[in-house]
Amino acid sequence: MKRFLFLLAIIFVSTTSFAQTTWKVDPMHSRLGFGITHLGISTVDGAFTRFMVTIKSEKSDFSDAVIELNAEASSINTGITMRDDHLKSADFFDVAKFPTITFKSEGIKMISKDKYQVTGNLTMHGITKSVTMELWYRGTITNNTPQSKARIAGFQLKGTLKRSDFGIGPTFPSTMLSEEVMIKADGEFIKSN
Repeated sequence: MKRFLFLLAIIFVSTTSFAQTTWKVDPMHSRLGFGITHLGISTVDGAFTRFMVTIKSEKSDFSDAVIELNAEASSINTGITMRDDHLKSADFFDVAKFPTITFKSEGIKMISKDKYQVTGNLTMHGITKSVTMELWYRGTITNNTPQSKARIAGFQLKGTLKRSDFGIGPTFPSTMLSEEVMIKADGEFIKSN
């Protein structure tokens, strides 16, 4: 009987100490942004405005985090309607044919305190490639407002992609639009369990 109770105690401690938590993005306090160089002299910034991101982790420092993203390609917004319509066309994202951009992390590696390298599969424009980006875990707080006592974690993701890897704008030379696209995403995530 003592041995049985001891085993139950170990199982209980294991499941409570290492329970996986899920964090969902707060779209009101998050941005999925990008920047590309135009004519080699200026940067045009934009964002995808409709997206969902979840982070799952067993560790409080998120060193084992698994990240999943789904974004609507048609939500691209650079602040200029004519340019956005062109980006949605078959010249670039071809959103009618490829409506969704997805990312799922496959591994995470600590590079310094609260800084990680995240590697995963990015699917965009019908092409899937492995990409590596830098993730900064900015901390976790309790939102002490009358409306909510939610736990909130903050993150910033940065990286660089090659648009040719995903067949984006293949007829536009790098002298017009840079081959490299800078990614910068900032997010607040609410603990859901």
